[in-house]
Amino acid sequence: MLNKIWPFFIIISFIFAIITGNIERFNNSIFSSCAQAVDLSIKLFGTMCLWNGIMKIVQESSLIKKLSNIISPLMKFLFPNMKKGDKEYEEITINIIANLLGIGNAATPLGLKAMKTMQEKNPNKERITDSMAMFIVLNTASLQLIPTTVIALRASLGSANVAQIILPVWISTIIADIAGITASKVLMKKF
Repeated sequence: MLNKIWPFFIIISFIFAIITGNIERFNNSIFSSCAQAVDLSIKLFGTMCLWNGIMKIVQESSLIKKLSNIISPLMKFLFPNMKKGDKEYEEITINIIANLLGIGNAATPLGLKAMKTMQEKNPNKERITDSMAMFIVLNTASLQLIPTTVIALRASLGSANVAQIILPVWISTIIADIAGITASKVLMKKF
């Protein structure tokens, strides 16, 4: 879908630049945007490497078991059909921990892996299970205790107080999670 939206925006921008006589500003903005994108990518690369490394350590150490025990009551409520020893249970737990730490870049491959495992065990391949639906809701809302990606973006853009975003992120993600989980639980009973 994005491969259709972005070219549309670029074409509209080009046409608007021609009509308004701003073709030189359009060209300059293309090159400055490319430079900014590369600069931002380099700045975020270090943060991504750090948190991906931390998640790999968590995954390989006994820390995952300790964290899994902490969020076990939540997992039983959210995924009642899953057993603690299941492969997808561990993958979902790691994904939730990554999201809690605000490292969506590390959480994405973990989430895809968990969805693939759940789909393999899905008896009806044409329809998602309740656990898969709940997992999608959790990843969409993703409660973040430390929004590291947003903090890194704010730091790279020269924000005076990069951590100022933490409280609004907590409030918005808690509300989004409560609304999403409630809606999912209600709709799962109806359908």
